[in-house]
Amino acid sequence: MINIDKVTPLSRKTILLISDITSTLLSLFLAYSLLYSPDIFLKKLPLIWPYVSILIGIRLGACHYFGLYNFSWRYASSKEFSRIFSSVTTSSILITVLLYGLQLRVFPARILLIDWAFVLIGIGGVRSVLRLYRDYLTHTHPKSIKNINLIIIGAGDAGEMIARELTRVSSLPYRLIGFIDDSTSKIGKVIQQAPVLGSLSDLPKIVEKHAIKEAIIAIPSAKGSEIRQIISMCETAKLSFKITPGLSDIIGGRISVSQLRNVSLEDLLRRDEINMSLDSVSAYLSGATVLVTGAGGSIGSELCRQISKLSPKALVLLDHDENAIYHIHMELNTPYSTTHIVPLIADTKNYAHLDSLFSELKPDVIFHAAAHKHVPLMEGNIRTAIENNIMGTKNVLDLAEKYQAKECVLISTDKAVRSTNVMGATKRLCEILVQLKANSPHTRFSAVRFGNVLGSRGSVVPLFKKQLAGGGPLTVTHTDMTRFFMTIPEAVRLVIETGALGKGGEIFILDMGKPVRILDLARDLIFLSGLEEGKDIDIEITGLRPGEKLHEELFFNKSVLTKTPHTKIFVTEPASFDTLLTLKKIESLLEFCTHSKPADLRDSLMKTSQEFEPKP
Repeated sequence: MINIDKVTPLSRKTILLISDITSTLLSLFLAYSLLYSPDIFLKKLPLIWPYVSILIGIRLGACHYFGLYNFSWRYASSKEFSRIFSSVTTSSILITVLLYGLQLRVFPARILLIDWAFVLIGIGGVRSVLRLYRDYLTHTHPKSIKNINLIIIGAGDAGEMIARELTRVSSLPYRLIGFIDDSTSKIGKVIQQAPVLGSLSDLPKIVEKHAIKEAIIAIPSAKGSEIRQIISMCETAKLSFKITPGLSDIIGGRISVSQLRNVSLEDLLRRDEINMSLDSVSAYLSGATVLVTGAGGSIGSELCRQISKLSPKALVLLDHDENAIYHIHMELNTPYSTTHIVPLIADTKNYAHLDSLFSELKPDVIFHAAAHKHVPLMEGNIRTAIENNIMGTKNVLDLAEKYQAKECVLISTDKAVRSTNVMGATKRLCEILVQLKANSPHTRFSAVRFGNVLGSRGSVVPLFKKQLAGGGPLTVTHTDMTRFFMTIPEAVRLVIETGALGKGGEIFILDMGKPVRILDLARDLIFLSGLEEGKDIDIEITGLRPGEKLHEELFFNKSVLTKTPHTKIFVTEPASFDTLLTLKKIESLLEFCTHSKPADLRDSLMKTSQEFEPKP
């Protein structure tokens, strides 16, 4: 028996071409047979035969134009069959217009109408038969041993996609028993031949009744608290489980079995997604030359990935780390990319070099992500932190204004609020530099402030995973320490969005929900790894590191925050400073950098930054 999944693409096209030609000829014959006797048709055959090739050519051309030879039989759906309808209808209209326009009325109108119906049945029918045949092979294939009873938690679109693929992939060992969903209106309904058996609270008894071994969590929009509840129920029912990606990770709206994975910390921290206006984003990035500083870092590289999809004319990747730039450049510079990718190795502290690059490239939009961000390290490298973060930012902002860029967005941090550390103090002064540019005539300057991002190079999660792999212990500095967390893709969407919202001098702030206790994060990771705290691995409390705070804040005063068109994004209006005096203080600090002792330099930095903290 032939397995059509193993037929080469060229062979598939040949089969379809032959079947479409046959359908075209047979449909014409049947149309004449319905209206005329066979002997009349045979008399007309010499007259119409020269025009049959035109009819076949137009039919096949329309099939090719509508992509009927490219889509997979395996995933044929109503969308593909609507293409068949469009192809046959378009070709029939073209044939009628051509023949009657040239007054070549070799085919009566009634014949063309009946022929349209038969061709539609023929072309669509062949593909339906091929799909049915493939489904038959799926269910009768000798490797199709379904010996693991499975339940899908979530009877929405994601659950239906997974169920549909489970019935098609013959090598999967799963037998789908049914669905679980808390929507009472869905309970009792049948989806892909599997019933919705009950709600989440019914899971333990359903598992026991049907001897279910595994579960798939198919709710991409679920919040972290909901995922935690589901996992808890799966643990109670002694079920192993996997999860579909979140909404932000799904490309093209299709979810497949290959995307299933183990639950991660990111799933437990899921929050409401920020709805981003792609139209407004595309308006200022499409066709623009975009510069990303710090392009090799966690935030910078993700900025580059997302911006490259929004059709900029050129994307400039700037970083002083050549290895990081090499990797992101290789990732983005594909044969299919329509954007000119420019990799640059440069240091933002070097004004002359930066000036020459701006003069040559003249960027329209700038995202300034380059900064030293590691809090304890910067406590011991104060001069470097000040020069890199403050001087580098001042150079970028000044050159953005000099060369009349349209937008310039600074990446800031929650550590800039009432900072007790060097890194936060430098970023607060960077925010001040942005606000001093509020009235720039050509460039809109803004900053975006958010908390920690999961998976970044300096974040706690990679550290925990490394410690876990080494057998522990997981080190937590304080039992009560909390931090705000978000995923890198979400943080980047916020940064891109602020470029469209900014008017000049604002600091945008994300409502990040409740802060997460670091100790809970460590315990979650141990649990997700299938280990038990105190038995398999320990958690050690080590004490606060230099510059660390127990709790971070996102704003100085909530009363001065105003809403934006996005309910989860807030903004502080540009602050009022004496521009000349403020610049003089910052420049004095930069000059003081060159000859002061670290202790004196730290005192000067903290004093300068605290001068610009809003009073309660």
